[in-house]
Amino acid sequence: MTLGVVLVSHVPEVVAGIERLIREVAKDVSITTAGGTEDGAVGTSFDKIMTAFNDNEATQLLAFYDLGSAKMNLEMAMEMTDKEITLFDTAFIESSYTAAALIQAGADFAAIDEQLASLKIK
Repeated sequence: MTLGVVLVSHVPEVVAGIERLIREVAKDVSITTAGGTEDGAVGTSFDKIMTAFNDNEATQLLAFYDLGSAKMNLEMAMEMTDKEITLFDTAFIESSYTAAALIQAGADFAAIDEQLASLKIK
């Protein structure tokens, strides 16, 4: 089973910037993004999230998001895919960066989950 990362934000430039940052430490990790609405406005898109799921080469996806309505769309999309997806309620940038770096280093899901525990948003 391969691990990949999905980034969801209300702003396309936010996920593009985070992906750029992550690529510095995780060049071989499958990372896909869903930023903004279909017309580029601020918001999230179920269809963009589904595309990010489908385009990701990994079989198990770790999903990270910026705000609550992104989480809602992620949860709906998770019900519509056959991929195994874990949604993390953690600090967006720090946790997605950490997860991708650990995937690049060959860590398994349990080790990543343990590392991200301290980044949970309460």
